[in-house]
Amino acid sequence: MKWAKAPDFADDPNRAANVHAQTVRDKENYLDSRLAPVECRACGTCVLVRKNSVKQTSVQWTSKPANTCPVFRDAENSATVDSCQRLQDSIDHAVMEGILSVPN
Repeated sequence: MKWAKAPDFADDPNRAANVHAQTVRDKENYLDSRLAPVECRACGTCVLVRKNSVKQTSVQWTSKPANTCPVFRDAENSATVDSCQRLQDSIDHAVMEGILSVPN
């Protein structure tokens, strides 16, 4: 018996095609959809943001944070920096202004 983390459905091409199509839809839904550009009002760094709820925010950096954000750049180890408060304030402002929507 051959073990694999996930079945490849090699013996069922229709099912393999359906799984692939669903994977494409999932990627779009979870990684790409509803992303809006938000620019930090302090330094101009632009990120892509999606609000999934009032408390949950997804941020995708379009560049290395240490190359564009002074908070990350000035940290001794940018991997230990969770976020930039000025960027978070800019995201909150975008929500308040209606530029970034929050699903109900």
